[in-house]
Amino acid sequence: MNIMPFLLFAFVASITPGPTNILVLTNSQHYGVRATIPALVSGCVAASAIVLVSGAGAGELLRQYPLVRQVMSWVGVLWLTWMSWQLFCAPAANIAGQTRHRFTAKAAALLQVINPKTWMMALAVVSLFAPSGANALREVALMALWFLLISVACLMCWAWLGKAVNRVFRTTVAMVRFQRLMALCLLVSAWAGMLA
Repeated sequence: MNIMPFLLFAFVASITPGPTNILVLTNSQHYGVRATIPALVSGCVAASAIVLVSGAGAGELLRQYPLVRQVMSWVGVLWLTWMSWQLFCAPAANIAGQTRHRFTAKAAALLQVINPKTWMMALAVVSLFAPSGANALREVALMALWFLLISVACLMCWAWLGKAVNRVFRTTVAMVRFQRLMALCLLVSAWAGMLA
């Protein structure tokens, strides 16, 4: 297997804005990078596990049963819509304080599992880059490991960006505006995937 095209694909899939990236950024903004690491790692492990499971053949279920994929899409988009509403409506006191809902490790993993875009990405990885043959499962496991390492590095960039936001937006009004902008980005990313 030529690893460079796969590594580039994994980088682009991990670094581009999406629901997980935005939630990592906002969580880091409020709670710091260290407190965001469990959610970050959990989301990356779940996405990498989906690559592995898809390579083992389970991802084919989504191709054979489009209704399952459609239900997952609606559950995911409705959950992300609710999360974006929570971010948008957070009052200034909650943004300055520590009373917001955190993006937990459990929520990050669940987001990957119910997100059909993650499954479609995993199926694309397997169909484009996984070799067939006697050692195919071992190669897919290595791909999942590489994907894990790259996605952790990319999401750490988003977490550090969230920390930097606090230095740029120093007033409560500016923080609320930024929070609402991130909520709208989350909403758009959820619905753009649904309508695509």
